[in-house]
Order: sequence, then C-alpha cells, then structure tokens
Amino acid sequence: MMSSKYILAIDQSTSGTKALLFDEVGDLIARSDLPHEQMISEKGWVEHNPTQIYDNTLGVVKAVVEKSKIDKNDIVGIGISNQRETAMVWNKSSGVPVYNAIVWQCARGEAICNEIAKAGYSEMIRSHTGLHLSPYFSAAKISWILLNVKGVKEKAKQKELCCGTMDSWLVYKLTGGKTFKTDYSNASRTQLFNINELKWDEEICELFGIPSEMMAEVCDSNADFGETDFDGFLDAKIPIHGVLGDSHGALFGQGCLEKGMIKATYGTGSSIMMNIGDKPVLSSKGVVTSLAWGIGGEINYVLEGNINYTGAVIKWLIEDVKLIQSAKESGDLAKSANKEDSTYLVPAFTGLGAPYWDSKATASISGMTRTTGKAEIVKAAVECIAYQISDIVKVMSEEASVAIGELRVDGGPTKNEYLMQFQSDILGIPVQVPNLEELSGIGVAYLAGITIKLYEKDKLFAHMSRNKFEPLMNEDIKEKRYQGWKDAVKSVLTTNSSNTNS
Repeated sequence: MMSSKYILAIDQSTSGTKALLFDEVGDLIARSDLPHEQMISEKGWVEHNPTQIYDNTLGVVKAVVEKSKIDKNDIVGIGISNQRETAMVWNKSSGVPVYNAIVWQCARGEAICNEIAKAGYSEMIRSHTGLHLSPYFSAAKISWILLNVKGVKEKAKQKELCCGTMDSWLVYKLTGGKTFKTDYSNASRTQLFNINELKWDEEICELFGIPSEMMAEVCDSNADFGETDFDGFLDAKIPIHGVLGDSHGALFGQGCLEKGMIKATYGTGSSIMMNIGDKPVLSSKGVVTSLAWGIGGEINYVLEGNINYTGAVIKWLIEDVKLIQSAKESGDLAKSANKEDSTYLVPAFTGLGAPYWDSKATASISGMTRTTGKAEIVKAAVECIAYQISDIVKVMSEEASVAIGELRVDGGPTKNEYLMQFQSDILGIPVQVPNLEELSGIGVAYLAGITIKLYEKDKLFAHMSRNKFEPLMNEDIKEKRYQGWKDAVKSVLTTNSSNTNS
C-alpha cells in the first residue's frame, strides 16, 4: 500500500496558534490549537511573548500529528499564515527577542507617527507604501523598541539585530536561524516596503530610525523558506513553501486569484480584500493598497478595507442591550421582522472607519415607527453589517474600475442565512459561502501543496463546495433601502462629506 502525503499549515493568529493537516486532495483532516497570553498594560499596550508563540508552534504540530495518527514522515510541505503588523526585534546570533512582540492592536507608536506627520511626510509614505501613516502598522512598533529598550539602538547600529513580523520570526526559529525571509504580503503591511519598487524603502526606514540591514529578505510567497524538523520532532527536515499574512491567506484560500475577485471575512470586525491584478491602485476613498502575494515571480496587488463593528454589533445586542441570547437568534428574529420596517442602525460606537473615516461620529438608531419592535431592531442590526460591507465593495469597484461578479465570504456570521441573503440583495451579486472554515490556513496549505506539485491548482479549487445566495430583491426596493442607509450614515457624520478622505 502506498503511503499518503500531507501538507501541514501553521496559522499563527492574534489569539493563538493552530496546526492544520491537509490530505492529498486538500481536505482538512485534523487541527490542534493553543492560546497564548495577551499581555495588556494599564496604558492599553498589547504584547505577546514570541518565545511562547514558538513553543506553542512546536506543541500544536506534535499534537496534530498525534491526533490524526498519521505517520509524521508523510508530511511533505509546510505553509505559514500569521497575524499581520505585529512586530518584534531579536538577536541575530542567539535568536533571543530583545523585547516582547508589539501587537497590531497596540497604538504606542502614535507619537512617533505624529512627529513624522508634522514633518510633512504622510503623503510620501502613502504613495510609497499604499498605507496611511499609522501606529497600527509595524514601522512605528519597531521604531518604539529601538527608541525605548535599553541598549537596542546600539546593537542595531552594530548589525547584531533582526526585526520583522511573526512569519519571519517563525521561519527564523524553525530553520535554526538559517533563513531570515518574509514574503511580499507581510512586507507590504509593515509601512516600510515600497510597493511600487518592490523593496524596502530606505527613506522611510530612515524616518522611523530603522536600519534597513535589520529587515528580512523579501521573497515570493511560495519561495523556498528553508527546511525544518520542528526541533527534532520529525526524522527528516521538510520544506516551508508558503507564507502569507492571514487575510492574504484567506484570499488565496477562497480562490480569488484573478483581478476583480473579492472576499469579505466577517468577524468581530470585517476585512474586505479585492485582487486588483498586477498594478497598484491608490485609493482616494479610504481603502488601502497592499500586495496580495508574489507567486512564481508574478506580483498581485489588493485593495483592502477594514470595518470595526460587524459581528461586534450582534455581540452588543446579546451582552449590552440583552435583546437576544445568541447569534443564531439574530437571524431567526430578522427573518420574522416586518419587511417594510425602515429602521436603520449605524454602529458608530467608536466612530466610523472606511470609507467614511469619521472618528467623532456616534452610533444611532433611526427611522423607527410605532410598529417597530424587538425583531425590527435586531433586523436593523443584522442589516447594518451588510450595508457596511457593501459600502467598501462599491468603493473598491469604482477605484479599480472593475465590475464585481460575486462576493466570496468567510467567518462566523456567514452562518446567518438572513444576513447572507440580504448581502446578496443589497450588492445585487451572488454571495458564495464555502463549506470550510480556516481559510487562512487553507490558503497557505494550498499554496505550499501547489508549489511542491502535490496539488493541481484547478482541481483543488473546483473541489471546494460552496453555498450560493443569489439576489432576489426588486431593484427599486434595493435602491430605496440603500439610499436610506446612506441617509442614516450622513446624519451621524461630523464632517461635511459622506465620503471623507483620510
């Protein structure tokens, strides 16, 4: 009997680390995960212990092999997806971190960004990197470590240090320090990478006080990232052949490989990402430009928009206003509500993000009548998720001058059939929900498997089954409903325009 072959994906996320095992046809056969500590200071600073994350990586790999009962020697390739923007600095020779990893949520680099903005460099940074100057990205986090951790600046000058995102740290550790590489998707989220010239931007590195020698070699996402035996766990070393930031991994896992293909991940907030092909498009309407990936020497770019409150709106209904007891109940109530009710909820609890960018906007419920009850308010909360996603999708379509044929979606709220049908209705295009979760891990597993020729790309994506929602709403009703949403948003904006540039 011939032995089977397997691909191992490591999905290193904000809350934990997962190992996912895929068989010869790309099916997920086992997973194992471990959480890591979320270190949050009194100032609201957020950190992770990189050594704990590496130890957990080894732990979940051992656990998933034991759980699946496969022969560990049948694993033939590895992919890594990772939380983006989280950044750290470590000693080149010893591999010891000089400080904890500073998490993407942490805004401690704000003063650094403010100084650079005051000096007049914001627009240059946006035009070179595709990103708005912000402490959210890795540059200000690395700069903070160099400025505030004793002795680090001196060691950086002596070329003793490496810095990077979680993918480059894991690759470095897994290969015993032999490989110091990152891929295009992760490099493009640091705010230090020139997405036009495809190299570290010396001028921006200098502005943040980061020697470019500290940065990893930037490679295709399916490059050879070295080999690992997971600290002696495997009998022989196997290659790492797929590295992508988590949102990019989900884009690849969804099969959005061509220009104009778009996916939305519904979580607490939402990330909408659109493949815009081989040329960058800089948005004037509040979405950012990054690199999707580099594969086999070919680069793809993306537009990306992030929304703060999507699934979090349902959580608010459950925990704060106690209108419902579960997320499932929201879908059932929305279905039972009066279809003619014109209530809108604008969830600007912490301002509005893309494409409005109004941090002073406050939330509102409007359009209620005497017959508006609990079901109608819950319906408005569910529908506001679809309206916000639609705002971003429409902006992307305009900016990239591409007609969008369908929206591919993933994440917990996609189980809500009312939401998915309404999303299709308001956009006027089909919405496709895959029968699989773990899209980030699937993306890097598929990329690694295609690269080592275990998988055939076309067969792999054809094999994925999806639940399809087609638009059913009358065009006039759709236009009226969407105009009502835009009016509701306009009423909470503190700026003059309903589409402010950031």
